[in-house]
Amino acid sequence: MGSVLLNILFSFHIIASVGLVLLILLHAGRGGGISGLFSGMVETFDGAGIVEKNLDRLTIILGIIFAATTITLFILL
Repeated sequence: MGSVLLNILFSFHIIASVGLVLLILLHAGRGGGISGLFSGMVETFDGAGIVEKNLDRLTIILGIIFAATTITLFILL
């Protein structure tokens, strides 16, 4: 039973790490970034597009999942 839960935790950790890398690469650097291609003309009052805000939220959520799985795996192993 313990190995099944450990395998599930490893799976979440791998998915979170790959997703985190991909989302970070999508963020805008000094230029427009890849996310600028999808945002188009839609901008909010503070200058950040809706797509950029959603990208930030997803990156934060995956970062929290990655940190939680890292700490849990460290404790269990």
